[in-house]
Amino acid sequence: MMSRWRMMIFLALFLATTLTPGTAGAATERSADGQTRVLVTTFPLWLMARRVAADVPGVAVDLMIPAGSGCPHDYGLTPRDMMLLSGADVLIMNGLGLEAFLGPDAGTVAARLKPGGRVIAAAEGVPDILPDEDGTRANPHLFASPRMAALLVKNIGAGLAEADPAHADRYLNNAESYAVTLDALADAFAALGARLANPRVVTQHRDFDYLARDAGLNIAGVVRPHEGQEPSAADLLHLTRLIREENVGAVFTEPQYPAKAGETLARETGVPLAVLDPVANGPADASPDYYERVMENNLRTLERTLDAR
Repeated sequence: MMSRWRMMIFLALFLATTLTPGTAGAATERSADGQTRVLVTTFPLWLMARRVAADVPGVAVDLMIPAGSGCPHDYGLTPRDMMLLSGADVLIMNGLGLEAFLGPDAGTVAARLKPGGRVIAAAEGVPDILPDEDGTRANPHLFASPRMAALLVKNIGAGLAEADPAHADRYLNNAESYAVTLDALADAFAALGARLANPRVVTQHRDFDYLARDAGLNIAGVVRPHEGQEPSAADLLHLTRLIREENVGAVFTEPQYPAKAGETLARETGVPLAVLDPVANGPADASPDYYERVMENNLRTLERTLDAR
């Protein structure tokens, strides 16, 4: 019998397949100014979409949620967002429940766009989805894994090729080239994992579940397992005992969240403390290679902190 969380993942993916309004395969009409306006919900997907649409004439790729905001679990639509949505020819979103602020169903999301606009759910059809913290939902943080990011990029390329068939070859070629780069990064994480002296870690958030799988890490505990809920004194006591009993190699915090709880755990247990960045946010003027540079830094941090052999 299908487990509860697998059923939830199935339903999320089913909804994602309904997110493209209009006739399947129909091209999106350009805006009155001749541009194809592509709106992207989150910072990491915006980085990817810019690479896929690089050097494609007449395409503008805009970010909806401010670059420094991080994961949009508690985000609420603003008047500016509504204006951007209403003028978008294409909306690129993560899916799997990450953008709950857009509405409860596919029809609500599509209705926010200009007539004939289409939605690309980048996580649609991506295999090997992990469960979220309570095991009943899909973990939507695929972007924090170069391996999964490569699949997101391919889906973005395919979606833009359908929306703008005149430039389909360029989108698809850009996506394939970038996916090769991301897969090479994922291979580097896998190679590092095979050399780690102690792969047991405690992380700040569930963002790193997919990257941990890439690198062969064993996440023994999570400081902030439930979104919007800070760890209690009892939670920290439990994690302190766990770190000692399971010989955890390091505690990793994230720049998107306060480090106080992680610092307390490291101080009480004597294990190393370091920062890993899931690229959930970043600067508004991020360079085209920002994602790769951050992930390369994460690679070096793991190697240095966990005593790679």
